[in-house]
Amino acid sequence: MADSGSDSSPPNEIIKPVPSGPRVVTIYKTETGFGFNVRGQVSEGGQLKSINGELYAPLQHVSAVLDGGAAEKAGIRKGDRILEVNGVSVEGATHKQVVDLIKSGGDELTLTVISVTPQEAERLEPSDDQSSYNYIDYTDKRSLPISVPDYHYLEKSGERFAVFNIYMAGRHLCSRRYREFSILHMNLKKEFVGYNFPKLPGKWPFQLSEQQLDSRRRGLEQYLEKVCAVRVIAESEIMQEFLTDDQQGNVSPVDLKILLPDREIITITARKNSNAEQVYAAVLEKIHMTKNTSLYFYLFEIVEYNFERKLLPQELPHHLYIQNYSTASATCLCIRKFLFSLNAELSLSNDDQAMRFIFWSAVDAVDRGHIRADDRLYQLKALQDSSRKSEYLTLARELPGYGEVVFPHCSCDSRKEGHVIVCVGINTLKLLACHSDGTLENQVVEFVWPSIKQWQIDKEGMVFCFQYQRGNNNPRWVKIYTPYYTYLCECFERINEERKWSDTGE
Repeated sequence: MADSGSDSSPPNEIIKPVPSGPRVVTIYKTETGFGFNVRGQVSEGGQLKSINGELYAPLQHVSAVLDGGAAEKAGIRKGDRILEVNGVSVEGATHKQVVDLIKSGGDELTLTVISVTPQEAERLEPSDDQSSYNYIDYTDKRSLPISVPDYHYLEKSGERFAVFNIYMAGRHLCSRRYREFSILHMNLKKEFVGYNFPKLPGKWPFQLSEQQLDSRRRGLEQYLEKVCAVRVIAESEIMQEFLTDDQQGNVSPVDLKILLPDREIITITARKNSNAEQVYAAVLEKIHMTKNTSLYFYLFEIVEYNFERKLLPQELPHHLYIQNYSTASATCLCIRKFLFSLNAELSLSNDDQAMRFIFWSAVDAVDRGHIRADDRLYQLKALQDSSRKSEYLTLARELPGYGEVVFPHCSCDSRKEGHVIVCVGINTLKLLACHSDGTLENQVVEFVWPSIKQWQIDKEGMVFCFQYQRGNNNPRWVKIYTPYYTYLCECFERINEERKWSDTGE
């Protein structure tokens, strides 16, 4: 939801002609925020739909506009479909992605929108006094890889019963009793009265044989496949709660797949409420990593192409795991290096596992262009074999960008137009100027760490701020509007700590 002080449009709104075609609107935040709400799909992709004669992927839409607020003054209308946010296309994007982009732009927001008729806007967001008519689109369908491959038995208060294991794209979501499926069926029928639901496998008053249980399992799987194929049902609160809130609580263990730096995928078993610290400990035990080496790696979430975010110790990896069930990759969890000091890295030279992981981390950085190999690329490729990892690393460590964390492009208050790419390394912080689509420009601002005096985060504004001072000039603050502000702050803290290691000889 974008900033707003109201959830409804003005009651006596003057009917204005609907603008034809996309238009660009700039909104400046006031004390009441941007003054509008956003609503739309929670997962990516979807069928193309016609809007004013043009085909578009599913779009987030403006669900409410604050009377007299910034959005209304800028010309935003209820029902407007959002095509771009700050120059970034959001066709087929999720609600969270759009909201994150809105927040990352600071106090100025540029939207490309296309307006629809008042009737179409009302269809998306009916007024409170029109509760008699509520249009729901059941034609928007997609295939979700949901399955109920098996079941197991539980005992509770002396009662033994079967629970059916529900998976999405090979990831275990939850285990449910038949009666819970029955309750789900009734609740969905009440919520979506216009939909013709498939039949649920029938009840049976006597104990079922293994053959009958397997038949019930197949019937429940077919039921979920059919109802979850309808986007509006699959994304409803009723279905999401059913798929994520296990009544057996956090007692039953689940399998989590973790991608290692050497591209091997391992599976560990953990409770659903295990935090990142506990899951990381389970990984260390599984791969037999030494305690000393474990200080320089951690558990990360793969959140964007070519970018991973370090998890906070109290985050729940299983929650992230099931939130990403629709992604094509085998897992969204991985182990990555969290180390900037080259001296500390060299101290691990006798640990073969550590060196193997560091080698593959360097290979990834070269492939992503974070290590700028240029005319040395051919030489690196010739050494890209695990048996020659020492030679590869010796060369890679001489190249610009080695050991840096490169963040996705985002807005920065020091640039009126375009974005920046933040690169954090042991010696310098670099802001690379780029266009709003991430295309690099020929401008780099570099800060040596002694010039950076302090830093902080603004959780509400999703902003990372740092203060720097050059020579006798007055200190200046820089604001970076990135959704990864917490991880960026962790990088600053870690580098500050590692630079002390160099000073003290630790």
